[in-house]
Amino acid sequence: MDPEIIEHDGVVESVDKGVVRVKITSRSACGACKARQACGMAEAQEKIVVVPTSEAAGYCCGEAVRVGVRRKAGRIAVLLAYGGALVVLLAALILATIVCGASDGVGLVAALASVVLYYLLLWVFRRRIEHTIQFTITKI
Repeated sequence: MDPEIIEHDGVVESVDKGVVRVKITSRSACGACKARQACGMAEAQEKIVVVPTSEAAGYCCGEAVRVGVRRKAGRIAVLLAYGGALVVLLAALILATIVCGASDGVGLVAALASVVLYYLLLWVFRRRIEHTIQFTITKI
């Protein structure tokens, strides 16, 4: 197991031309704790991961697989989703209130509008970003 790859076991949900959809169960940090049944705080969510692969025809529904992604890709995703939004928010707030002399309310609206614009731009360029985060799939 490569320490630079994050892997999750899952089950093939569906297979299309060149694409395998895998259902994985994502657990919170306490999801693997032995006391989670008594605690009731364990959180698990099912997610569908779309894995483009030229070998999609070799997989069938219900098959157990392992999906992996490089840690670097995960860091980039977190940086884009949270770090970029924080930088845009703070920059817009500082620009509106300190540089332009706007009131706190106007600065708040400008900062929130800037974050909305940032996420809209991420959505517009999602296809380009999508190619930097590549999943791998292997049979178990």
